Amino acid sequence: MEKEIVLASNNIKKLEEISKKLSEFGIKVIPQNDAVGDIEVEETGTTFKENAILKAEAIYKIVKKPVLADDSGLEVDYLNGKPGVYSNRFAGPTATDDDRINLIINSLKNAKDDERTARFVCSICYIDKKGEKHIFENYCEGIIAKEKHGDNGFGYDPIFMVGDISFAEMAKETKNKISHRGKAIDDFVSYIRNQNI
Repeated sequence: MEKEIVLASNNIKKLEEISKKLSEFGIKVIPQNDAVGDIEVEETGTTFKENAILKAEAIYKIVKKPVLADDSGLEVDYLNGKPGVYSNRFAGPTATDDDRINLIINSLKNAKDDERTARFVCSICYIDKKGEKHIFENYCEGIIAKEKHGDNGFGYDPIFMVGDISFAEMAKETKNKISHRGKAIDDFVSYIRNQNI
């Protein structure tokens, strides 16, 4: 029987990235919709790890097979770690990416250059076939720009600078190597390789 992992998400970009990295193991990654239909898990956690666990547990209870869930977002030091787990809701429930970006830029208008440090964080929760949880968390450190740079990516990518280039200016392959999610997925893949599942 083909090995399968249910991804607690319907995000096509996540599905493609994770599927590509797990293909060497003959593992098929199934999007949430195909496994359990259209359900939304309430993210009530106060950390990325808690939210990833909530999502993974909710789906695992239904499918009773391996599940992978992640939660990620932006932490800005000048804003005491905000938006954090509220990255998608920071500017309100109906806000666009531009609304969220503009709120961050305006919130940092009085910040000095050395006060613009930030990081993207990604927590992954993997629940294996025995129901045991495994957590993989990784980061990408950067600086918040004063204006948008680049047209690629999504979310806060145009204002998140790593060196002289924003996430929205990077080639997809480059971003996937250094990004918080890319590194967390690599940690998970290393775990899978060592388990020889």
